Amino acid sequence: MFAYVLKRLLLMLPTLLGVLLLTFVVIQFVPGGPVEQYLAEAKAGMAGAGGGAGEGGGMAYRGAQGVDPQRLEQIKQLYGFDKPPHQRFLQMLGQFARFDLGRSFFQNKDVWQLIKEKLPVSISLGLWTFLISYLVAVPLGVVKAVRAGSRFDFVTTLVILVGYAIPGFVLGVALLVIFGGQLQWFPLRGLTSANWDELSWGARIVDYLWHITLPVTAMVAGSFAVTAMLTKNSFLEEIRKQYVLTARAKGLTERQVLWKHVFRNALIPIVTGFPAAFVGAFFTGSLLIETLFSLDGLGLLSYESVIRRDYPVVLGTLFLFTLIGLVTKLVSDLCYVWVDPRVKFD
Repeated sequence: MFAYVLKRLLLMLPTLLGVLLLTFVVIQFVPGGPVEQYLAEAKAGMAGAGGGAGEGGGMAYRGAQGVDPQRLEQIKQLYGFDKPPHQRFLQMLGQFARFDLGRSFFQNKDVWQLIKEKLPVSISLGLWTFLISYLVAVPLGVVKAVRAGSRFDFVTTLVILVGYAIPGFVLGVALLVIFGGQLQWFPLRGLTSANWDELSWGARIVDYLWHITLPVTAMVAGSFAVTAMLTKNSFLEEIRKQYVLTARAKGLTERQVLWKHVFRNALIPIVTGFPAAFVGAFFTGSLLIETLFSLDGLGLLSYESVIRRDYPVVLGTLFLFTLIGLVTKLVSDLCYVWVDPRVKFD
């Protein structure tokens, strides 16, 4: 086991290095980098100051045309683009080795600070989606497997598949229009009310749950369906095996057969995905849902960073999330041994 874990940890290094290298190389060929973004905003500001009229207001942006070369070199030095690409890449690796994710070009904040600021929104969305998916979908999948072929199984399957077929963004729009606009039962935006700091603890909890209901409902539809149907199919596969018939022939009750013998084997594919789902709940970003409900989370941060070519944020978050994903994958594999001791990695 120790040799397997050590091997997996060593393999993480080239994988992480490959992801960073590929992204860094792609970035070098993407037009409109930070320097060009800065110059474009500066020219737009000068055009606006001049009333937006005349030649400057009607011309399309042409990069560094007309910019003082000395000023251009100062801007490149500000963003670190005065160095060759390989030197910048090695410098970035050195920072990441110290877990220094760098500083945003445009927000004048450390990447760590930006992640901490956006994380509460992503935790709220991801963690509630995770809890509902497992605490409701798993028992529902067990009941559907036990009552397979019944009217209850048919109706719940139909409802689950309809919810799964509707995109989360479309469902969110419908929830906003009906429950936020027409009925006005829930707020249209934000994670809390404007006077949240003035409320008591009990009122804060109610206000928070009141705001998070619609976005979580829009996000949970897809993952809920997958978890419920996976649980049902896993239980059906185990129920049909020979050891279940043997347990019943020995006189065990249906409850003993189900929970003592079937339950542990059927939950192997679900429990092994538990670490990834749990850790992912803290770093889940849904751009469309966050935009729709005006929630400033990691999804919106990643999108804006790519659009504005804020490379420290793009590469810093990519490094962090890739590292967490690799470690979580290792923990998920180790859960096979914890759930089923018969599994041997050697």
